[in-house]
Amino acid sequence: MTMPEDFAEIGTGGEVGYDNAADTPVEKVIERAPSQTPEAVQADGMGCHAPAEKMEAAARAAGNGEILDQFAKDYPRGPHDKPESMCPAFGSLRVGLRMRRVATVLSGSACCVYGLTFVSHFYGARRSVGYVPFNSESLVTGKLFEDIRDGVHELADPERYDAIVVTNLCVPTASGVPLRLLPKAINGVRIIGIDVPGFGIPTHAEAKDVLAGAMLNYARQEIMAGPVPAPVAGRSDRPSVALLGEMFPADPMMIGAMLAPMGLAAGPVVPCREWRELYAALDCGAVAAIHPFYAASVREFEAAGRPIVGSAPVGVDGTHDWLAAIGDVFNVAPAQIAAAQNAFVPAVRGALAKAPITGRITLSGYEGSELLVARLLIESGADVAYVGTACAASRWSAADRDWLEARGVVVKFRASLADDLAAADGLDPDLVIGTTPVVQHAKQRGTPALYFTNLISARPLMGPAGAGSLGEVVNAAIAGKARMDKMRDFFEGVGEGDTAGIWEGSPNLRPDFREQHQKKLDKAAKAAKAQEMI
Repeated sequence: MTMPEDFAEIGTGGEVGYDNAADTPVEKVIERAPSQTPEAVQADGMGCHAPAEKMEAAARAAGNGEILDQFAKDYPRGPHDKPESMCPAFGSLRVGLRMRRVATVLSGSACCVYGLTFVSHFYGARRSVGYVPFNSESLVTGKLFEDIRDGVHELADPERYDAIVVTNLCVPTASGVPLRLLPKAINGVRIIGIDVPGFGIPTHAEAKDVLAGAMLNYARQEIMAGPVPAPVAGRSDRPSVALLGEMFPADPMMIGAMLAPMGLAAGPVVPCREWRELYAALDCGAVAAIHPFYAASVREFEAAGRPIVGSAPVGVDGTHDWLAAIGDVFNVAPAQIAAAQNAFVPAVRGALAKAPITGRITLSGYEGSELLVARLLIESGADVAYVGTACAASRWSAADRDWLEARGVVVKFRASLADDLAAADGLDPDLVIGTTPVVQHAKQRGTPALYFTNLISARPLMGPAGAGSLGEVVNAAIAGKARMDKMRDFFEGVGEGDTAGIWEGSPNLRPDFREQHQKKLDKAAKAAKAQEMI
């Protein structure tokens, strides 16, 4: 076995150079950022609720056009404006909060910071989120940037942190707060400044890539400058495959087992959990784009000369083809590739046979692994009629898309809520897998439904372990059709929308009030349009 022909050197000395810092223990701490009393603001009427096109125009006028152009290239939008999803900044915030010895600071409207902090703790964050409050005056005069700079200096304690991530939300991005002017490091603590505006990044899944790519870029520059600290666990004695995209904890171990017969090892998962893992990820021989939308991260790996392999070892066909593709990149002998395939493909086939799935399914989500899950469901015997993902198409998802479409599946990238609801209504599925509003809609109709994020993506998908992971939960949900019908019939007639609930008399709907209010909104919209033309 040899390294890939295009395995380029990082820096001037060949592979990644490490110093002896691997012997230094990594402290696990629960950070506590100074408490703040935020003040909700609107700068010149440009609050976080302003129309996306106005926010984008303001950002370009403030000098952030290049950032928005890169976002548009990395995360192209679909035929509609933007998928319905939570604030994209939650994705990058969650990546930072999961990393050891990394502090996170938000710069944005107080309402946004409150919401993001609440959601991050709801999902298990065990540390505080820093916040730099501002008002219209500090935003317009540039004092906000000075406050951010002062706050970062105060927070930069090398005994506690390896890095500090500062994130501009919508209003500071639209106002041109220049995080790029922050020091690159303070007292040895790295400073990472990123813009994550809701009007520039379509989904929170892609916002994870914004921070992951920024960190990889910083780490790559460090590697080029000289030796860097080695991973705590030491450097692998085998060429490694970095894994791109968050996944169930058991999946990297399963992938490592499948790579072993070819003399390869599974490298770190990006986004990483500590800074040193970034060096080890860049020290890989190839990158597996398990989640295919990590455009900024792919750009950094390609700049380091690392080849990218799409798809994943999911199901019989996926496992067979992925192992062949990885082996080809590393110039592994055909006999070794065949040994890996013969060791795991029959095991995958056997696991699928033990957990068959029968029924028609529509599937949608915003995690980026929707196509992989669909492949696994189909090989389990399910009739998957529709797959919708909020993420954009890329060359790394092409193989999965082609595989699905060859089996008659409708694949929709940048799928909107309307797309997913139409599929759930029109394709008569036995089970709907989707986001919260899609699941709610299906259950109201009496159709069994499962929430993709908590019940599907939170399971192993790779290799033999993933092959049998979905059957039990999917079959149990489909078998609950009679119970769903009973609940629907029980609540029949309670009303919906304005008429929901129990009424002593008829609901007083007053459509005339609603009509008057709509006229006011239409008038205001026309006035705003006329002002734009002036």
